[in-house]
Amino acid sequence: MNFNTEALTQELVSTSEKISRGYEVMSEIGDVQLGATPKELVWSSDKIKMYHYTRDSKPKCATPVLVSFAMLNRHDVLDLQPDRSLMAKLIEEGLDVYIMDWGYHDRSDRYLTMEDYIDGYMNDAVDFLRKRHNTKKIHKMGICQGGTFSMIYASLYPEKLQSLTTYVAPYDFSTTKCMLYKWTKYIDVDAMVDTMGTIPGEMIDSAFGMLKPSMNVSKYFGLIDSLSDKPKMENFLRMEKWKSDLPAIPGEMYRKYIKDLFRDNKLIKGEFELGGRKVDLKNATMPFLNVYATEDNIIPNESTLNIMNVIGSKDKKEYAFPGGHIGVFVGGKSQKELAPAVADWVITRC
Repeated sequence: MNFNTEALTQELVSTSEKISRGYEVMSEIGDVQLGATPKELVWSSDKIKMYHYTRDSKPKCATPVLVSFAMLNRHDVLDLQPDRSLMAKLIEEGLDVYIMDWGYHDRSDRYLTMEDYIDGYMNDAVDFLRKRHNTKKIHKMGICQGGTFSMIYASLYPEKLQSLTTYVAPYDFSTTKCMLYKWTKYIDVDAMVDTMGTIPGEMIDSAFGMLKPSMNVSKYFGLIDSLSDKPKMENFLRMEKWKSDLPAIPGEMYRKYIKDLFRDNKLIKGEFELGGRKVDLKNATMPFLNVYATEDNIIPNESTLNIMNVIGSKDKKEYAFPGGHIGVFVGGKSQKELAPAVADWVITRC
């Protein structure tokens, strides 16, 4: 086998120069910040907080919108940076937006249940907004696991919601097209919870990483050519900072989430109970917008779309986002197309 020594040497020199320049750029950047859109703390309970995004003009829809993200990752990804902020775009389009912050949990929170989060914190936050805005109903948005929780809430408290919008949320866990759905059928969640109390976010994240292991390698190969581009590096570092910020999950909540939903698929079957009450999805009669990502490798489309056959709403619509799971929050199409479409849908049902 013959090697082109000259070409190889030039490539090594070029790569070395890129790395050297990248070091200089990284030194200039320092620590990157997330959550650029101004917001203020308006409510808290234990470690749970709710923030209100401030705005300079009167919203087109006076009825407030409460957003809930998944508990595994922080909600900062929804406001990653000024030009990649789903929250900022929804505000720009005329919505009055609040967001729930689930906080950082430790072993003292191991006994918190799904009832605590949905019947407790989420319901208290909704009631706070209803009183603050002197309105009987609010608009609810939920993303990924936060969408599942919001759907359960909507089925138990339909009289408090003007509309429900969920993004890439799992409802039907019977699919076998995703390894994550297969693994959760066999993990000994009781042993995990009884042993650790709270489930480390890094442990769950490693499972997500195994869904597409080549992604963690390929992104670094592509990074070399961007090392000297300060804006691109800042974008990369913001996303990496968000991905590495992984709160622990309260054990008892996780136990029910895995056993009743992922393993036994009780929600879509109409068998799921919360606080001794049957969660009937037909009770969720408010207008419903179901956003899914056509290339989602974390939440299969059928897991999200099958809710349309069960929910009680007559005013229901699907939105097919052309991209992956995270692209729904930070992709260019999310800002240009998805956020304006969602805001318009909500405003017409204000």
